[in-house]
Amino acid sequence: MHTMTDRILLNNQTSIPCLGFGTYKITDAKEAYQSVYDALSIGYRHIDTAAFYENEASVGAAIRDFMADHQVAREEIFVTSKVWKTEFGRERTKKAFAKSMELLGLDYLDLYLVHWPSSFAFDDDWENTNRDTWRGMIDNYRSGRVKAIGVSNFLPHHLHALMDMEVIPAVDQIEVNPGFLQEETLLFCKENKIVVEAWSPLGRGLSLKHPLLESLAQKYRRSVAQIILRWELQHDIIPLPKSVNPSRMKENAQVFDFSLSSEDMAAIDALAPYGNSGHSPDQV
Repeated sequence: MHTMTDRILLNNQTSIPCLGFGTYKITDAKEAYQSVYDALSIGYRHIDTAAFYENEASVGAAIRDFMADHQVAREEIFVTSKVWKTEFGRERTKKAFAKSMELLGLDYLDLYLVHWPSSFAFDDDWENTNRDTWRGMIDNYRSGRVKAIGVSNFLPHHLHALMDMEVIPAVDQIEVNPGFLQEETLLFCKENKIVVEAWSPLGRGLSLKHPLLESLAQKYRRSVAQIILRWELQHDIIPLPKSVNPSRMKENAQVFDFSLSSEDMAAIDALAPYGNSGHSPDQV
């Protein structure tokens, strides 16, 4: 990968840009609009939102206005949204998708995800709940209004229930940051041709203060954020950094003109948990 718009092929032959822009917690309508417009102006072509973020209308408006202002084709911008966990089940998932599409104001989505799995902690029949929800996702996919479907926060035991269905997830968006690589899920996804995306790739900002990462930033003459994002890219993970500051957005995108050594990759891999959220997909 040489630029942030270079694409990775998904298991249904759809392609996805290797670096994305996240919008979680950007709930103010004006700020959400401006941050997405700024990100697109800087060169991002992969925008991630969700029903739970309550900013789909602003995100969609920014995308539409940017395309009109700069004569950018819809096909150049990859847009993701997600169905929230209150909408489990085939029919509710389809209704949630229709609502998201209305708010976004787009003809189609590039990727639609199940935001969290149903789990044994709250549902005795959680596997069938996930399967029924996934049937709704397949219906959305078959409608032609979304190019690929996937999941978020699914661990291998959640994914197993979907692997014999007619369409398997193309993407699993999970938390990944230094000290929290989630190797078991990464391996499962690699073996099953599921691309992994990273939410909270910078560890809620806490990872930016880690001594090892600070020393590597000095070594490579980069920011700590750039070291972390490069580490994730070299693990074939698509990071989704978030910022409302255009200078930070630009800095986060400048990670394609250097590489971390295998020794430094291993050193980061070996870190103890540091900036992860602590949210377990089985307990949230």
